[in-house]
Amino acid sequence: MELRPLYLLTFSGITTLILLLLFRLGQRLVSPSHTVREDLEHDHTARALLQVGQVLSVFLIAGSVVAGSVQGESVAQDALWVAAYSLLALGLLAVFGHLGVKVLLRSRLPAEIERGNTAAGLAAGAHYLATGIILSRSISGTDLRTLGIALVFFVMSQFALHLFVVLFRTLTAYDDAEEVLGENVAAAISYAGVTISLALIIGHAVEGTFEGWGPSLSGYAKALIFILTLYPVRQLLVQTLLLGARFTLRGGRLDQGIAAERNLGMAVLEAVAYLAAAFLVTRIS
Repeated sequence: MELRPLYLLTFSGITTLILLLLFRLGQRLVSPSHTVREDLEHDHTARALLQVGQVLSVFLIAGSVVAGSVQGESVAQDALWVAAYSLLALGLLAVFGHLGVKVLLRSRLPAEIERGNTAAGLAAGAHYLATGIILSRSISGTDLRTLGIALVFFVMSQFALHLFVVLFRTLTAYDDAEEVLGENVAAAISYAGVTISLALIIGHAVEGTFEGWGPSLSGYAKALIFILTLYPVRQLLVQTLLLGARFTLRGGRLDQGIAAERNLGMAVLEAVAYLAAAFLVTRIS
């Protein structure tokens, strides 16, 4: 059945509104003193950046769940599956976003955000957004079987995100987590760029119609190969071609600029290059 744009738009608006209300309710229960309004009105930049990543993720989840779960044959049926998948996705965002930040950026990060560390807020917000991107590409459907399959691929994708972030961080001569905890905003921008770019590629890999475990897992693994393009983007395109520095297999001028000099321009250039490469490979693959 062909879905009318107004029908989809109505479902998207209602779903987004409900998820945002639930998100705010969860904030009030867990941390009453930190809501979107409180953090923005009191100019708490670190908390605000974290909130931005979380809110963007809610919007991504709402849109993708509606697009993948609304069939147009029954309003009640559509509402049931949209509610089931969107609530599950919101719960997964809260759990995996929180755990991922602690695993990748160490348990001291929440305290640093409370202290007002802008770099910590940016890195944490980026990780929540990366989790939201993967959720938006994997969690949607209209039956329990699809739900189970989606959960399996989401967990696999989270593992892949963590693994590749850790592996990519070995390219830097500096410790990303320590730099972020030390209020190095340049390091946080670099971390945010690579994390979101990895999520875009991994999210693209998990998309598509399930055609059985063998073919689907094979296609997923092949799509992840495109992550390797981020290495020459950093070491060859940004460091050697754009910055005019000597090519190195690891570290180099870019590391010095970000860790020692805290050069925001270099960090933004690196992050944008990652994102551009991710958008490119997801369009052509």
